[in-house]
Amino acid sequence: MRNLFAFIYRFRAFLIFVLLEILCVYLIVRYNTYQGAAFFNSANNYVGQVLEYQSGVTDYFRLTSVNNSLAHENAELRKELMRYRTQQLSDSTNLLDSTFYATTDTSRTAPYILHAGRVINNSVRRMNNYLTLSVGAADGVRPGMGVISPDGVVGRVKTVSRDYATVTSVLHSQMLVSAKIKSSDTFGTIKWTGGDYRRAMLDYIPLHVNPAEGDTVVTSGFNTVFPEGILVGTITSVEKEQDKSFYTIEVQLAVDFAQLSYVYVVENTRKEERENLELEAGIIIDEQ
Repeated sequence: MRNLFAFIYRFRAFLIFVLLEILCVYLIVRYNTYQGAAFFNSANNYVGQVLEYQSGVTDYFRLTSVNNSLAHENAELRKELMRYRTQQLSDSTNLLDSTFYATTDTSRTAPYILHAGRVINNSVRRMNNYLTLSVGAADGVRPGMGVISPDGVVGRVKTVSRDYATVTSVLHSQMLVSAKIKSSDTFGTIKWTGGDYRRAMLDYIPLHVNPAEGDTVVTSGFNTVFPEGILVGTITSVEKEQDKSFYTIEVQLAVDFAQLSYVYVVENTRKEERENLELEAGIIIDEQ
């Protein structure tokens, strides 16, 4: 302890200089918009590179499970594609008769574009949890885009740098997801209230509906963030309280946030058109 005090006393001038320099940098970054933005963008890039390297080492030992997951996902996608094509051919034969329709506008035939990204940082134990992805503006990712995984809804893009993006997780106190009960098309809102990262609450389901344990909850499609029908979870409990106008419903989330490796950022090519129209009509846009 004596040596420590002697060291501090000997280099007191230098230490005071360092502290003052740190204080000056803090004040400049804190109270100047340009310098603050430049500092945080640079910091995000360096931290992102370190996290990406760390995540790469960890993911190396999980390649088998990741490959299995991708193989199952591809199988499901191919099955859905075949089902969709069969249904499309049937519908076109019945409805269009001998009339032929064609379009070259890909945004009409495929309004959603998926950008695959690797999760390089993630948290599940806090009240407000975030993810960091290894995709950014250079890959077409923008703030406000939805994020999904092969299992279901993950969150929404918050900030973006050139090569990285941060995501507000569903496990965030301010994150709301417009959802509906698939069997009845009754819509409500998914909100995580803390605690168990595998469970959330489904709010605003009226009492005249009859939800049941085991019912599937999916996205409603009532916003420009998530496509309709993306899996959110399964109802695990339904309570009807005397002093409330809505059910108290608990949902087991489909996504295991502690095991996320790869996700898809959802780009809605019709987002701007719809939002501009609703803005002109005076409709309040629900971004969640």
